[in-house]
Amino acid sequence: MKFKSPPVNSLSLDFITELCISLEKLENNRECRGVIVTSAVPNIFSSGLDITEMCGKSMEHYAEFWRAVQEMWLRLYGSNMVTVAAVNGSSPAGGCLIALSCDYRIMVQNPKFIIGLNEAQLGIVAPFWFKDTFVNTVGHRVAERSLQLGSLHSASEAHKFGLVDELVPEEKLQEKAVAVMAQWLALPDHARQLTKSMMRKAVLDRLVAHREEDIQNFVNFISKESIQKSLRMYMEMLKKKKS
Repeated sequence: MKFKSPPVNSLSLDFITELCISLEKLENNRECRGVIVTSAVPNIFSSGLDITEMCGKSMEHYAEFWRAVQEMWLRLYGSNMVTVAAVNGSSPAGGCLIALSCDYRIMVQNPKFIIGLNEAQLGIVAPFWFKDTFVNTVGHRVAERSLQLGSLHSASEAHKFGLVDELVPEEKLQEKAVAVMAQWLALPDHARQLTKSMMRKAVLDRLVAHREEDIQNFVNFISKESIQKSLRMYMEMLKKKKS
């Protein structure tokens, strides 16, 4: 599955909806046992949630958008398929969440590429299920420091503390992802799926149980004038960088 939503594969409502539909189709196809997630846009895996979806919109829109974000994570993190992230570019915030939700992460060894949950830099807070996914991958201390600082890590730094499992040169990425997929698919599906469910169920169940509350928290938070101001300033900063 290749992300292709130029210029930076930002996770708009349309993009997320399309992603969820695609995952559902693959999940329902018995012949499909695994999916490699990568980008068709050079130098970027995904820039994360589309800020325009969170700025200057109605409360109903914020709720619809956040429900779609939840659905994307529930489908990917809870997938019965083997999921491999072939991270071939920078992957901040929601892009990092997509990679974290996969079973295995391979990243291109390039000093320009960064990855991390940098929500704090935007003046917003990563919700508990982002945090849980991150903690389960890198451990409590690394996650706590990284989330508080909104850190974006180089590929080598991310590899050092387990945010990504492997680093490869760009020309070897696809080949490596296919080899990893073959290794995981060599196991009986039922044993691997039950083990994955056992490891991830508590985290998934926690969001399912508090889903409406989480949506309401997001809507209340994102619609505050101080948060809207932060997002507008961030968007202005991005515009200046482009120009």
